[in-house]
Amino acid sequence: MTIRPLRTIAEFREVYALESEVWGYGSSEDAVSIPVFVATVKRGGILLGAYDGARLAGFVYSIVGLKDGRPMQWSHMLAVRPEYRAVGIGRALKIEQRRASLATGIDLMEWTCDPLVAVNAHLNLRRLGAVVREYVVDAYGDSVSPLHRGAPTDRFVAEWWLRSPRVEAALGRTEPVAAVREGAFPGVVRVNTIQHRGGSPACIDYDLERREPDLAVAIPAAFTDMLARDPALALDWRLATRAVFTRYFTKGYQAVDFAFEGGVDRGVYLLRKADAVA
Repeated sequence: MTIRPLRTIAEFREVYALESEVWGYGSSEDAVSIPVFVATVKRGGILLGAYDGARLAGFVYSIVGLKDGRPMQWSHMLAVRPEYRAVGIGRALKIEQRRASLATGIDLMEWTCDPLVAVNAHLNLRRLGAVVREYVVDAYGDSVSPLHRGAPTDRFVAEWWLRSPRVEAALGRTEPVAAVREGAFPGVVRVNTIQHRGGSPACIDYDLERREPDLAVAIPAAFTDMLARDPALALDWRLATRAVFTRYFTKGYQAVDFAFEGGVDRGVYLLRKADAVA
């Protein structure tokens, strides 16, 4: 597997095809078009492809932006073909994206991610060292993608401070990609209560008034499947976790870690008061 910058029209067409395949966009308004790749890559955007021989296995794409008057990179897409997932390609693409950003003098990268997609939470917080303190309600409106259709497109904004000790520590971690704990974050108070409903985890209650410096929030491990199988339950999860995260972010907490727990049906976020975050 090799990772390299993509700069030609032919390469942009490969990316567009994979984008359409992964998200199911087709030619919809949600897709990033080839002219947009041309313009943004020419002026500081980062577009990297991971190749298995001549085949594009995955890509990552970001554009230059400003936050509070300082340059940053906004990472808009990360995609890996299904047959290449769970072997670290997504993380490798992000690491090379980090290197490319630092080479231009930019040390902050942000992106949106669905708070209920556990595999992405594990990559973003535990494997990359990003933190989250911002929640956007229905960020993209109605989506035509089958991956998102059926629930509001609520999103976290992940902050990746590329030179931080947190990021350096996360990138140096060598645990298995899909490590599962018997009990994630022992001793930390759980904000929400989970029970199984028809074989799926359901959030039956949550507490918005905890004050401990560390708190834990559980989510289902297979939310995308739940959207297709039980959209009503998926919507319940969206609304419950929206209430939890917006409340605690307003109170000064940040999401700083994530772990799978007790098998494959759930994951757990660790929230920490901002003044205790390194």
